[in-house]
Amino acid sequence: MKCAPRSSSTRHLASACVVLLCVAEMATAHAWSLSINSASRRLFLHVGNGAVSGSSGTLNGAAGRSGTINTVSVSPTVAQLLSGAALAMTSNSTQNISLYGDGNNTCPTPASQLMIGAGFRRDSGANSATLTVSSPPNLTDAATGEVIPISQISWTTSAPNGGIANIISAGTFNGGTQTLATVPGNRYFENCHTFSYANSALRAAGTYTGQVTYTLASP
Repeated sequence: MKCAPRSSSTRHLASACVVLLCVAEMATAHAWSLSINSASRRLFLHVGNGAVSGSSGTLNGAAGRSGTINTVSVSPTVAQLLSGAALAMTSNSTQNISLYGDGNNTCPTPASQLMIGAGFRRDSGANSATLTVSSPPNLTDAATGEVIPISQISWTTSAPNGGIANIISAGTFNGGTQTLATVPGNRYFENCHTFSYANSALRAAGTYTGQVTYTLASP
């Protein structure tokens, strides 16, 4: 499946994707809200690996898209599947340094976290942008056609030192479009998300995949 990869853009719509992979055979998150300098309108969105947004507090990096689509996955053992316990998912992202431009080590363990950042720079026009995520109804095994409901995948997020909790909402994918955050003008949000697989029923052996798309938009 294809989607528009991530990076900064001068248009008023930006999107990024992550592939969710569940193989059946079968950390602490950080977040904060930062001010950016007022300037001509720009949206900046990244999910996992992305391109640096420019110097700190400006989101003035070159407009464009990075082509990376990251994956979160779980490969449970038979014993884990039979346990019925929720299973932590891992990530192939290597992005631990903030794309805000300040060099902060936002996601110390990207192998178990996925960094998501959204920024809206403005000097006029709409006062805010909206971050959403869209998901398919199911994860599907291409070889057999077997499915796992996308609602088996959830994510958590938290803020450091109890400062700003859940800037980008925690939740469970629902097979539709969900609003995650409102991004005020001249603000940048950045979270680390940790995903899990509910493992609430036994599934046929296979490789189940699905792709979700994060979108940041303003009028």
